Amino acid sequence: MEHAKRLVWLAITAAALVAFWSPGGARANTVTEWNGYTNGAIFASVPTAHGAMLKTAMVQGAVYDAVNAVVGGYQPYLAAPTAAAGSSPDAAAVEAGYRVARAIVIPAQQAVLDGRYNTWLATTADTPARAGGIAVGAAAAAAMLAARTNDGRDPTTAFPFVFGTLAGEWRTSPPVFAIDPTPWVGNVKPFLVPNAEMLRTKGPNPLKSHAYAQDYNEVKSLGSLTSTTRTADQTTAAIFWQSQPGGLFGQVIAQLASRPDIALGVADTARLYAMTSLAAADAAIGCWNDKYYWNFWRPTDAIREGDNDGNPDTAGDAGWLPLFDPSVATNPATALLFTPAFPDHPSGHSCASSAALNVMRDFFHTDKLGFDIVSSRFPGAANARHYDSFSDALNEIIEARIWGGIHFREADVQGATLGKEVARYERAHFFKALDDE
Repeated sequence: MEHAKRLVWLAITAAALVAFWSPGGARANTVTEWNGYTNGAIFASVPTAHGAMLKTAMVQGAVYDAVNAVVGGYQPYLAAPTAAAGSSPDAAAVEAGYRVARAIVIPAQQAVLDGRYNTWLATTADTPARAGGIAVGAAAAAAMLAARTNDGRDPTTAFPFVFGTLAGEWRTSPPVFAIDPTPWVGNVKPFLVPNAEMLRTKGPNPLKSHAYAQDYNEVKSLGSLTSTTRTADQTTAAIFWQSQPGGLFGQVIAQLASRPDIALGVADTARLYAMTSLAAADAAIGCWNDKYYWNFWRPTDAIREGDNDGNPDTAGDAGWLPLFDPSVATNPATALLFTPAFPDHPSGHSCASSAALNVMRDFFHTDKLGFDIVSSRFPGAANARHYDSFSDALNEIIEARIWGGIHFREADVQGATLGKEVARYERAHFFKALDDE
């Protein structure tokens, strides 16, 4: 039975793990192009967004170290391979990304990457610059793969799920009753912070508190399948954001890097991808460690059991359905929407998105940069949503999880705080300019 539930989860989520990264197809440079290729292979190989973030971080960390070894100017993340004079940073980026990604994806995607790589070899001149870049990229990739050996990314390890029956305790949610196929993410060695426990949140609101009742009644109203308080645009936004964070923010970086008024080169683009990917990965690790620490129930189960939670201000509704119910027409054809198969607190999307967006704000030294995002739920540039700032996007993500009926507000807010803390730690300890030391 448990195996069947995992298969259901895999079948439902596989269609959602789509690699798309730039709404207009803009490819600012080799780094953004290969980010698209490697993300595509990763998303097709890993059944969850939180599992994919770890692999993306490995790829982008190695790409950064390879390019930085050639161009210089910043602290390495792991290693600074020796680069021959005149080595190509583009070749270094391709080699590092290809080698790490190929080592961590499924065989079918290895073949796809091989094709991309062979095409690149066939269309670039075989020069000493290319050879030097390839050597540096190979060294950076080897350093990353060695550093992440036995880091806890082991899907074969049995995970001690605790399924509760009492008020406030997490249990699998109807109608899918799926089980998280990558719960071990919270036990993986972080990429940046010393340990996941340092990111521990203050936890969900107590069931009998006024704050819990407020959050309960908010999601009960706004997140209901039949809500009369949620607007049409809020419904669209809720569905829009139920998409791979790595794909969403990968395309934002590609878009910004290619803007004429920004025009990031290969080195700066590699650094931004690495900073964003590594922070998002640590946010996912901290988030999943926190989720299974608090093991708090989802709104669907809470509202159906509301009469039994000890709070007089939380009237139960045994037939309540969230907007994200897989049996209804609100689900776009790209993939089913349903209550995620892991505990509520904190919100995984808020954790990772906050880390990524706060890193971008730090990198550009401003919050006020406009960009468009296309979601796998609504493919095509015509369906892009525009944001005037990084904080505008994060604020909508926080609200969208409530509008979808899958999170209490406190889970979203604390998730955003956790992600911001990872970005703050990275800013203080990593990727410093060498002339600042």
